[in-house]
Amino acid sequence: MPRDQCREPITLVDNRGAHTHDAGSVDLLTFFLRQHSAVHASDVGGRPSLVERVFELNDDQMRVRPAPGLNSLVWLLWHMARTEDAAVNPVVAGRDQVLDDEWLRRMNAPWRIIGTGMTDAEVAEMTARADVAGVRACRSAVGRRTQEVVAALRAEAWDEVIEVEDIRRRAASSSPARHSATTPRTSVKRSRSAAWPA
Repeated sequence: MPRDQCREPITLVDNRGAHTHDAGSVDLLTFFLRQHSAVHASDVGGRPSLVERVFELNDDQMRVRPAPGLNSLVWLLWHMARTEDAAVNPVVAGRDQVLDDEWLRRMNAPWRIIGTGMTDAEVAEMTARADVAGVRACRSAVGRRTQEVVAALRAEAWDEVIEVEDIRRRAASSSPARHSATTPRTSVKRSRSAAWPA
């Protein structure tokens, strides 16, 4: 099926929640950008989303871990930003991560990893030391970059399969410090997500 058409009913998620939409055919780029915007603050997609509620919380609320073994909201935002950044920029776009623009320092983050497999102590350390405003700003910067990358993809790119070796090659072409956040376990199509290890 061509990239520009999707003939099956789709579920849209926006500030009203999830709902099924059957428009006959939907432009996949528009569909992706709308769905992506729904999981980011309005400074990414230009529309209010449920994520705004998280951006309204104060730093203490963002650092709460609701129970032993659970992650804080600041950790979750950091993890989402890191995962999206590591998947989209070096793998899909073949370019440096947003993180490389001084975001480790701005977020006060001690690692380049994406957080998968962190110990409870590491989650606690990240939660305590993270600059909440920096994490929020990084999440938005990553979201804006993803929207730029996806909007610029060639039509054929939506159907390309990215193999593990493609990802390793792209990771190897960047500096050695970047490898820990770009080594995959599986092959993916660009329109699907991969499993990314810590």
